Parts: sequence; C-alpha cells; structure tokens
Amino acid sequence: MDMLSRLIDLSRLQPALDIRCRLEGAFHIDHEATARGSVPFHLVLGGNCRIRTSAGHEVFMQSGDFVLLPRGAAHAIIGTEDAGPATPFKVTHEGMLPLRENAPAETADVDLLCGHFDCAWGSSTLLLDTLPDVFQASLIGAQSEETLKMLVSLLREETAQEQPGARTIVTAMFLALFTMALRSRGAASLGTPGLLPLLANPRLVKSVKAVMADPAHGWTIDELADLSAMSRATYARQFKESAAMTIGTFLTDLRMMLASDLLLRTRRTVADIAAEVGYESEAAFGKAFKAGKGLTPARFRQQFS
Repeated sequence: MDMLSRLIDLSRLQPALDIRCRLEGAFHIDHEATARGSVPFHLVLGGNCRIRTSAGHEVFMQSGDFVLLPRGAAHAIIGTEDAGPATPFKVTHEGMLPLRENAPAETADVDLLCGHFDCAWGSSTLLLDTLPDVFQASLIGAQSEETLKMLVSLLREETAQEQPGARTIVTAMFLALFTMALRSRGAASLGTPGLLPLLANPRLVKSVKAVMADPAHGWTIDELADLSAMSRATYARQFKESAAMTIGTFLTDLRMMLASDLLLRTRRTVADIAAEVGYESEAAFGKAFKAGKGLTPARFRQQFS
C-alpha cells in the first residue's frame, strides 16, 4: 500500500492558484492569516526571496522551492535585501492568473506562484498537523533538475495564457508538486518528529500499513510491536519518538480521518461507518468524533459535504 498517496487522498486537498508575482528590489507583501480549511503555499519558479511569519520565523526560498504554511499563519513575502526604496506594484490580468509585478521578466529577482489548498477541516488533520509551521522542500531534491525545469516551464506557459483547461492542468500539477515535496522531505527527514519520519521508518511503517488496511481490528500494542519485530516497550518508545504522538493517539486520529472521508464521500449510515473504523457502538464513535472534531458526525457531514 502506498501510504503517502492514501493519506493525501484522504486529506481531500483541493489546490487553487491565487496570483503570480514577478518582483525585484526591497519588496514586502503581507499575507493575512487564513481561515481554517485554507492552507497557503508558494512555489518559486525562478530567482529567490524570503518568507517571514508573524512569529518571526524566516526562511530563504530559491528556484524550485515549495513552501506550505499548514496552520495558515500570517506571513510576508520579502526581498532578499532589506534596504532600498520599494518599487510600486501593478496588477494585470492578461493570463490565467492576476500578475503582481514591479519588474519586467528579464530583471525580476523572483518569479513566484502563490495559492492555497482548500480542505474539509478534520479530513487533513493527521497529515497537516504533523508538519512544521513552515514546511519547506526543494523540488530539485524530489526530481531531477531537468524534470523540474520542464514542470516549471509548463507552469509558466499555462499561467501566462488562457488556453482551455489551463486551470485544471495547473491545479493538478500543484497537487503533484506537493506530493513530491512531501516525498522529498520524508526521505531526507524533517529533523523533527511527525508523520513523514514515521512513514520513512521501514520497521514502524509496517504497523501503520496494517492499521490502514484493517482499521476495524482491535489492535493492541503487542500485535503492532510484533509486526515491527520489536518488543512492546521499544515499539511504543520508538513510535512516539518518530511520530511525536503515542500509538493510541495515532490510531484514534487515523480512524477519525478515515471516518471523515466516509462521511463526506458516501451516504452510509453513521453506525456503518463506526463499525468500519473500529468502534463497537455508534454512541462510542460519536463521542470520540465530537471530542476530536468538535462536531457530531452528522453535523460534520452536513457542514462539509
């Protein structure tokens, strides 16, 4: 089972492009915090810039870098130079996207695509909540430089024109690029615990796949430890160190993620879904779901379907 693909599918992420920026000099563009269910991202098509969050965290971005802010933090796109007069922006609408620019293409310091993922709150919790506040990945690390150049060239071409189907092509490409970014960082490890280091662990991921394949089973730590060829104590310790959560929390979150998907994608009864994800009664499932999501299963379905 391809765990990363499955978790991305369950997250129900819908990419949307907002604007393209072609900038030079000491620019500063503020982005307000987004509402729950909207996750901003940026892709550098060429050049470099910086992102500074409201908490003061700053990252340097260069060509091929993808940055996601999983919790929708307020942030600013700024130039690599703090000093100097800012050139006024103009916004045009000649292509598929609005273009914010203060420089011609040949002199711009950065060429940037900005957008966001829409998601049903609760469906993407397990995937997004385990990422850092600023998730950055170099897509050159996920693909060869030649492949990345081809993708970037296609993105530039599609966003600069208004050909039939361009928006569908570009948004689909961004979901693919996000997947490449996750895969790249998972292989390299994020340096902090989370879902990606867990999936990259060849022993622990065996138990994760087993739970995903049969969520209704009454899994015990002993069974999961056996699948990973570890003692109970070693398994519990290594799981928490890798995932930044206990196996019990992971099981609950995964079952809630699966249940959220079934509630939105099917018209099955809440009782059927409860049994599908491992709860013996609809009441026990409803209590756990509301504790995790803040809504009853029925209200969640009504609000996000």
